[in-house]
Amino acid sequence: MGALWGKSASRGGGRWSLLICHLLDTAAVADEMWAHFMAPSIRVLLNDLAGGNGQRLFRWLCALHDCGKAVPAFQALDKAGAARVQRAGLSWNDVDFESLRWRHDVAGATLLRSLLSRSGSGWDASSIEWLWPLVAGHHGRFPSKKFFGCKQARGEHQGRCLGWGAVQEALVLTVTRILGYQTLAESAPRKAPNKAEQLMLSGLIVMADWIASASEYFPGIRRLDDVSWVGAQARAREAWKHLRLRGGWGSHTVSTGDLVAARFGNRARPFQRMVVDAATRMRTPGLMLIEAPMGEGKTKAALVTAEIMAAKFGADGVFVGMPTQATSDPMFGQVCAWLDALSAELAAQVALLHGKARFSPEFRKVRDGLAQRRPDEQFVDVGEDADGQHSARAECGDRFGPAEWFLGRLRGLLTGFAVGTIDQLLFAATRTRHVMLRFAGLAGKVVILDEVHAADIYMEQFLEEAVWWLGRMRAPVILLTATLSPRQKHTLVSAYLTGAGADDPSSGVPEPQGYPSVTIASVVDNRPEVKVDDAPSWRQPIPVQVEVLASAAAGTAAVVNRVRHEVQDGGTALVVHNTVNRAQETFRELKQHFGEDVRLLHGRLNAVHRAERTADCLRLLGAEQGRQTRATGTPRPRLVVVATQLAECSFDVDVDVLVTDLAPIDLLLQRIGRLHRHENIVRPSRLSAAKVIVTGLEPQTSTPRLLEPSVSIYGRHRLLRAAALVLSATDTGWSVPADVPRLVALGYGTAHLGPGSWSADEELAFMDWTQQQDDRAARAREFVLTRQGKYGTPTLAGLHEHDVPGRSNEERFEALVRDGEPSVEVVIVRRLSGGYYAWDGATPLGVNGEVLTGALDTVLGGVTRLPAKLSEQAESTLAPLSGWLDDPWLRRSRALVLDEHGQRKLGGSTVRYDDAEGLIVT
Repeated sequence: MGALWGKSASRGGGRWSLLICHLLDTAAVADEMWAHFMAPSIRVLLNDLAGGNGQRLFRWLCALHDCGKAVPAFQALDKAGAARVQRAGLSWNDVDFESLRWRHDVAGATLLRSLLSRSGSGWDASSIEWLWPLVAGHHGRFPSKKFFGCKQARGEHQGRCLGWGAVQEALVLTVTRILGYQTLAESAPRKAPNKAEQLMLSGLIVMADWIASASEYFPGIRRLDDVSWVGAQARAREAWKHLRLRGGWGSHTVSTGDLVAARFGNRARPFQRMVVDAATRMRTPGLMLIEAPMGEGKTKAALVTAEIMAAKFGADGVFVGMPTQATSDPMFGQVCAWLDALSAELAAQVALLHGKARFSPEFRKVRDGLAQRRPDEQFVDVGEDADGQHSARAECGDRFGPAEWFLGRLRGLLTGFAVGTIDQLLFAATRTRHVMLRFAGLAGKVVILDEVHAADIYMEQFLEEAVWWLGRMRAPVILLTATLSPRQKHTLVSAYLTGAGADDPSSGVPEPQGYPSVTIASVVDNRPEVKVDDAPSWRQPIPVQVEVLASAAAGTAAVVNRVRHEVQDGGTALVVHNTVNRAQETFRELKQHFGEDVRLLHGRLNAVHRAERTADCLRLLGAEQGRQTRATGTPRPRLVVVATQLAECSFDVDVDVLVTDLAPIDLLLQRIGRLHRHENIVRPSRLSAAKVIVTGLEPQTSTPRLLEPSVSIYGRHRLLRAAALVLSATDTGWSVPADVPRLVALGYGTAHLGPGSWSADEELAFMDWTQQQDDRAARAREFVLTRQGKYGTPTLAGLHEHDVPGRSNEERFEALVRDGEPSVEVVIVRRLSGGYYAWDGATPLGVNGEVLTGALDTVLGGVTRLPAKLSEQAESTLAPLSGWLDDPWLRRSRALVLDEHGQRKLGGSTVRYDDAEGLIVT
C-alpha cells in the first residue's frame, strides 16, 4: 500500500500520490457532503439502508470507488509509479496493457464482487449485485456484467502474479477498518436501495470523487506514514470551506398562516389557498398537478407549496423547469425574490441553467461577483484522461452566488436552488454519460415544471421517464399548466405512481368538476391515492368574441388590413404568427402605416433588441400601465405588437384585440390569455369586448384550406380540430377561462368535430397524425434512460447498454430531447474596414476579436438564434474568433461575422441582421 499510486505527478498537482490517500480523501469529502450538502430525506434513506449509521456506509461506498486502481493494468500506466510498485515486490508479466484495455472502474467492480462473494464476508448476493455497478459506473456509464467473463478480469490485467490478491484484499480491509468497520460483514447494508436510489447514490459518489480529485486542495502524498484519516478529514474541511459548497435550506420549517402573503405581500387567492391546503394534507411525497388559467398565480402557489413539501418530506432545495430559455430568465428573478423573503443568503444561491445562461444580465451579475481571478478558472471542468484519472480546478472566492464548482459542466442540478429549461430534467431521463450526476441533483429537491402542456409527444417520452424515476425516488413533483389533455394527465400521473410502487397505478384520474384545479397523486401503503380539488377563479370569466379572417395565402395583406381597421382610432393589438418570416412581413407592412406604434418580437432578434422590446411591451401593456389609464380615464396609446409563439407563455401583457394564425386549441387559448388580461383598463369603446380574430384558414364546403407553414409545424389533424372549434364559436364565442378544460378535451379527443363534409379529410389527417405520433414516440424511446423491458431490473447493471453517442454540447442535447436539428445560437460580429466590431458596428474589438475592457456586455448583446435549416452549415463553418479562446464568456460561442453591409453567405442562404426586423434569411 505504500507503493500503489492513485495519481501520477502530471495529475496530482506535480506530485504523485498514494492510492490509499485518494480513497480516504474521498471518504472525508463524503462526510462533508453528509453534514453540509445532503438532503434530510437522503440521510434518512441511508440510515434506513445501514441500520442507523448511513454516514459510515456512505463514506465507505465513496472510498472504495477507486479500489480498481490496485491492479497491474492501472499501475503500469505511469512508468515511475510502475517502477516503485515493482520494487515493492509486486510484478506482472510482459503484457501490452494498452492494446487490450482494462479500465480501473470495471477492475474495481471485479475486485469487490470477488472479495464480497467469499464465504464469511457477510454480504448476500443481492447486495453485491447493486454495489458493484456503483463502482463500475463511477466514470459515467453503467456496463452490463459481461465484462466479468472477459480474459482481463481473470488474467494479468487484474493481477494474476503472486501477491496481488493479498494486496487488494488488504487495501479494502484497511480502508474498511479506518472508516469504522471492524470487518466487511459490518459494512453489509440491512436492505437494498431501489434502482432510483442507487442512481442517486452513484451521482453522490461521483461528486465526492470529483471534489477529492482537486489537486489544489488534495495535493499528492507519497509516504504512507503521512497518510491518515485525521489528515484526510482536515483536507476535506479546508476544501469544502474554500469551494463554498453547500446544500439548500437544510431542515426547512414553515410557519402557519398565509404563506403567500408572507412571501409575496399579497393575500392568497382562493385557488392558492386550495393548493396550499392540498399540500398540507399530503401523507407521502407525491405529484401535484396544478391547472389554472394565465394570471391566476400558479407560480407563487407552487413556490410556497414547495416549501411545505420540503418541510414535510425532507427536500433540501428546488428546481424550476421552464419551457424555454426566454421564460427561464425572468423565472430566475422570481425565484431569487421568493428566496430573498426567506433569506438573502439563500437568494444568492440560485443558479440559472441553460445553454446561454452566461448571456443573462441578471445571472451574470451573480457570476461576476463570485471571484476576481483568472477567466479560465471560472469555467473549468473536472477532466478525465484515458485512464480515468482526474484533474480539477474549481476554485472560487468566498463571495455571494452559487459555488462556482456547481456551475461546471454536468453539475448544475447539484446546486441547492436552480432555474433552467425543462431540458435539464429531460437530460436526466436520457441514456447518456454521467446521467447519475443530473439525477442526484434532482433527487433531494422539490421539482417544479411550468407550462408542461408545451411538451410534444417526443418530449413527453423523456418527461414520462423522468417522472417515473422521480416517483421511484419519492421526490415531490409539482406540474403547472393552463390545462392538460386527459391523455397527458393520465400518462404523467400513472408514470409517477408506477415509479412510486403503486399496486394499481393506472386506476384512472378523476376529472375536476371546476377550474382552476389541483390533482394530487401519491402512494400510501402501496396503494395509489389520487385526489382532485377545484376552486373558483379570482376573476370573472371573460366573454371572448371569435371571428375568422378567411385567408390561407402565404402573404399577410389580409392580416395587415384587418389590424389597420381594428386600431384605426386607437387601441392595442397583438398579432401572433407561427413563423418568423410571416411576422417580419406583417411588421414591415404595418410599420409603413403606424410607424413607431409597432413592435416586433421573435426568436431571431439579438439579445439586446429582444430584451429591450420585451421590456418595452411589458411596460406599455402591463398592469401598471392599466392602472394609469384608470387614473386618467383615457385609453392607452395605440400599440401593435407582432410576435411569434414567444407570446404564448410567460408574457404578461394585456391587449384589446388579438389576431392570430390558427394553432392547436391549447396554444390558441394560451394566446387568448393576453386578451383583456388585466382588470378595469380603460379601452376604446369599439374594443371594449374581448375579440380574437383567427386567420390562416379558409373554410370551404368540402375541406378547409390551411396555411402550409402552420401545417408543417403543428400537423393538419390538430389544426383541423382547432378550426372546427373556432368555426363553431363564431356565433356564441367562448367564456375564458371557464371553457378552457372543455375546449382542450375536445381538441385532443377523438370524436368528430367538423362538418360532415370534412369527415374524409379529418379521418385521413388523424391517421397520418397518429402514425407520426407513434413514430416520434418510438424514436424518443430509443434514447430514454430505461431500455424497453428493463423497468423491473433491480440494479443499474447494463443501464448504459446502447447509450447515446456523440452528444457533447448543450445544442446537441437540446436536439436529442426536442426532436430535431439543434438550433444554433451565434454572436453577431461586424467586419468593417477598421477590423472587428461588435454587432452595433460601433464598438471596436481587438485585431483577433479580443473583447476590450468594458465591451463585453455589448458583444454579448449580439447573441441570436439561427433557423434550424442553417444548423448543419453553422456547426461546420462558424467558430469562436481566435481572440475569444481565452474568454470564459465567449470561448464556446460561434461568431457570425457580417460584412460592411451587415450580411454574409451561409450555405446557400444570405443572412443579414436588420435592427428593426432582426435576422433575415433569404
